[in-house]
This record gives sequence, C-alpha cells and structure tokens, in this order.
Amino acid sequence: MAERVDFWFDPICPFAFATSRWILEVEKVRDIETHWNVMSLGVLNEDKNPAPTEDEDVLARWIPARTSTAVSETAPEKLGDFYTAVGTEIHVHGHRDFEAASRRALAEVGLDESLVEKAKTDTFDEAMRRSHEEGISQVGQDVGTPIVAFAGTAFFGPVITRIPTGEQAGKIFDGAVAMAEYPYFFELKRSRTERPVFD
Repeated sequence: MAERVDFWFDPICPFAFATSRWILEVEKVRDIETHWNVMSLGVLNEDKNPAPTEDEDVLARWIPARTSTAVSETAPEKLGDFYTAVGTEIHVHGHRDFEAASRRALAEVGLDESLVEKAKTDTFDEAMRRSHEEGISQVGQDVGTPIVAFAGTAFFGPVITRIPTGEQAGKIFDGAVAMAEYPYFFELKRSRTERPVFD
C-alpha cells in the first residue's frame, strides 16, 4: 500500500508550488500517494493585515485559497489538478490577477467558474480555516506554507527553489523520511539566495 503524504498549500506561495512539483516527482519513484489540503496565508497572517472585505488587494490574495477550498468541498478529486492549473497560471505564466487565474484554472479542470464568485465571500471560510488548522496545528504558528506530513510527523517545507526529478527527488524524500522517523529532529535551515525557478 502506498504511503500517504498530506500536503498543505496556499496557491499564491511560490515555495509551496515548487515543493508540490517535487512531491509529484517523488510519486514517480517512490510508493507514495499525495493528499492535497488547503491552508491560507491570509488566515495565518490575519492579525497583521486588514480583513479581506476591507481591502481589495487583500481579498485578491485570499481568492486562490478560497477557490481551492471550494474545489475541495465540491469536487475533492480535482483539488490536485486545480492546484497544478492555478499554480501554473500564477507562478509559471506570471499572472498576478489571482481572480482571473483562478477562473482559468477552474475552466481547465472542467469546473464551474462561478466558484470564484463564492471565493470572493466567506462562504467556504469555515472549511478553509478547519483545513488550515489541521495542518498548522502539527507544526506550530511560526511557519508558513507548505506543510508536508508523512511517517507520523509533519514539517514546514522542504523549501526548494529548483525542482528535483527522478531518483534525485526520491533521495531527498528518503532523507526527509529518515529525519521524520527520529522524534527529536525539529529544524534544518540555511539562508535562501534565490526565489523558485520554474523551467
């Protein structure tokens, strides 16, 4: 039986998108199955920012996570495909109109674009907050996205800027599993020198 890997993402985070492309590469060379979950940088940082109803720019940044939650609630089997589509729009093609990117991604995976209208409201916020809390409660409040859970534990990251493929992707996963299996391992970090690159 494939090992379950839970992956929490906010679509606007380029680091989460890079890590998600890595975990899909891992699926090709290791017996794992990824389960996609939504978290929200808006929820994570809401004590520092205005409410999305009070600021159009803030609302725009909530739309991809809210739309992802709408997909999770209405067509959960398409959440991974939607994340790939909206992440490609935002991070690969550089489309910063998050509402339009979400609409195009919905159309690409065969879902009704009207879900974006609901994403401009708090219709799915309770479900989004529940999913967010499920992920963040496993790692603590002082991290961001992505959160990856496997082998009985969860981590923020790994944070990568290039996407490993093939056996290299698998070896990095093996290393993460080895660290996860040691209950007293908590953190491994160095300063970043670049942002993610999507070729």
